[in-house]
Amino acid sequence: MTTTDISAALEALAATRAQVVLTSSSDRAAEAVREHVADGVLRPGDRLPEAAIADALGISRNTLREALIQLIAERVLERQPHRGVFVRVPAAEDVRDIYRARRVIEPGCLRSLSGGSADATPLLAAVADGEEALANGDGDTVASANQRFHRGIVRLAGSARLDAEMSRLLAEMRLVFFQAGSAEDFHGPYVRLNREIAQAVAAGRTDEAAVLMEVYLTQAERHLLSAFEPLSAS
Repeated sequence: MTTTDISAALEALAATRAQVVLTSSSDRAAEAVREHVADGVLRPGDRLPEAAIADALGISRNTLREALIQLIAERVLERQPHRGVFVRVPAAEDVRDIYRARRVIEPGCLRSLSGGSADATPLLAAVADGEEALANGDGDTVASANQRFHRGIVRLAGSARLDAEMSRLLAEMRLVFFQAGSAEDFHGPYVRLNREIAQAVAAGRTDEAAVLMEVYLTQAERHLLSAFEPLSAS
């Protein structure tokens, strides 16, 4: 398994130092690490050097440990006895459970808009970025644009609690996608579906968008499981 050059991840984490120090919160430290997992900076199997990360974020080792405990509970990280903390490598059952949650949350957020208006600008921007990246063969950017699109779907509901839950799910999803092979190959077929959903939202057809999202998530789950289940059988 190819893992990340941790020095690049530490530089990215250091960029969030001011926000972490400002709040002096293990929750903010957890969010910083979680976002770097969701963005693909930290990848499955990466070992997290606690002293270096605490220094990069400008926090104490104790504060970092509290953040890591939170991320372990969220199944983003795992602690391996006598080895340390690693970015978790997901399994097929994780895929099934993540998609159970997503089929409730994302179509539900779209249906909550029924009869009302929604600003689809962020969705359309994420789709355009994904289309451009796909045309340029930039799989990582296609994956990041896809994350932004789904985060934007949930933000339409205007719920801070749902936003926080989606942030956790997207961090797990990025780990799942790394196990599925090329980001460009996996996400490519869904860029068109993202546009269909975004255009339905822009036109006020949010119930239609919800149905499209349900079909989308079911298809994506099957696609991912086809990559995972041969691994579990071997």
